[in-house]
Amino acid sequence: MVTQLLDQWSSELHLLLEMRVGTHLDFFCRRISGITTRQFFTTMLLTLQNSKKISFMTKVSSSGKKLRKLETGMTNTITEQSRPESRSGLESGMVAPALAIAGIDIALDEIRDIEQRSYRVIERLRETVFEPGKQKRLKIGFSISEAARMVGRTPTAIRDAEKSGRLPEPRKDSHGRRFGYTLTDINIMRREFETLPWRGGNDEPLVLAISNFKGGVGKSTLVAHIAQYLALRGYRVCAIDCDPQGSLTSLFGFNPDYELEAQNTLFPFLMRERDTLSYALRPTYWDQLSLIPANLSLYSIEYQLAARLPTNPLMLERLRLGIDTIKDGFDVVIIDPPPALGMLSLSVVRAATALVVPVRPATVDFGSTAHFFTLLVEALETLAARGLQPRYKFLKVLINAMDETKSAHTEITRMMRQVYQTAMFNTVMKDSAEIDNAGARLMSVYELEEATTSRETYRRCKAYLNAVNREIELLIRKTWPGHHEALRREGVI
Repeated sequence: MVTQLLDQWSSELHLLLEMRVGTHLDFFCRRISGITTRQFFTTMLLTLQNSKKISFMTKVSSSGKKLRKLETGMTNTITEQSRPESRSGLESGMVAPALAIAGIDIALDEIRDIEQRSYRVIERLRETVFEPGKQKRLKIGFSISEAARMVGRTPTAIRDAEKSGRLPEPRKDSHGRRFGYTLTDINIMRREFETLPWRGGNDEPLVLAISNFKGGVGKSTLVAHIAQYLALRGYRVCAIDCDPQGSLTSLFGFNPDYELEAQNTLFPFLMRERDTLSYALRPTYWDQLSLIPANLSLYSIEYQLAARLPTNPLMLERLRLGIDTIKDGFDVVIIDPPPALGMLSLSVVRAATALVVPVRPATVDFGSTAHFFTLLVEALETLAARGLQPRYKFLKVLINAMDETKSAHTEITRMMRQVYQTAMFNTVMKDSAEIDNAGARLMSVYELEEATTSRETYRRCKAYLNAVNREIELLIRKTWPGHHEALRREGVI
């Protein structure tokens, strides 16, 4: 049924594209690779050789002292590294932009030097953003009225529980004023008032993959925001980074290639060196949210799995089997797959019990969506031929980074609704400078203590994110029979 539906979508999308763009269909359907983190910072470093300054923010509010502090810290880093006494090798003997001049031979040591310079900038960024130290912390706090709304009780009920000793006394400053409640405090309240939204004992954890074989559609950022939203709501969440670039891992405060070894990732389990994935689980600074990180070591997995697949088709089962060993401790497992069709992507497609397909409303991305569903059909057929047919509880297409001021975005969104109909999310994730600015600080919008642009832009961005994530949360809850009675009381089903 799923394969037939995907075939229909792919055919209809190709037909629409032929009507719209004629002979350019092949161009629009071409898969386009996204830029890697390493490529980004290398390019950035080349630019910095001349400019000696950097700005990670597209907009800064008049009161954005912390943002200016970040820019100042990064500027000082680059200025310091550009001094003659702090340079060696390529840093002292060459001007980096000369790498682009024809006829100059570049040695491996010089490329390695550029790589190391890039990582020094990344490390300084981490030191500036995650101070004190290099450990990322969740700094947001919640007032008693916010806590009451999140817990589902009144502020009076919370105060009474604190006075009676059923809840710990709130932390106060020297003047007796309450500090904001932490997410851990909120979940303690939920346990006391029995309002944790966990799945029922007989409900299966949902394994949700945010999948698109094309890069640059915002998968990792979307995964981080969905996982953190669910954690704020009180669910137990495991985020699995399957992308060797480690973008999701970076957003959760780790430097993938400096702080992590292959043994900290999926690598040992996929290579049958471990019997469970529990070794790779890392608690994060978000209460009830764990991470299985990734780094460049996962690149070699592609070749090793491909080499073993002909004689052992069950290699594509390894990720699903690994998730089975840890999923009982979670309500939702959310996966960030690599942006390409390969052994890891096939393993994710097999392991998932639900798919969300993010798509940017641009002509090239619209065409690539048809290609994605063609490849997905082929992937499902490949798995079915090996007796590994996945079954999805839902499959939805999400418009991501839509700009309402662009007529092309509006028109393409309308066409996609014609094609996908009920398989589209009702809500659209609109583009926002807040997401870009938060990402530049290796953060999500949910982690920001204050707006990076204006309060209105921040408020709108949170509204877009919450609307999309509420729809995802509802789809998840509908898969749990233990939630159906509550959903009926809420008038949802």
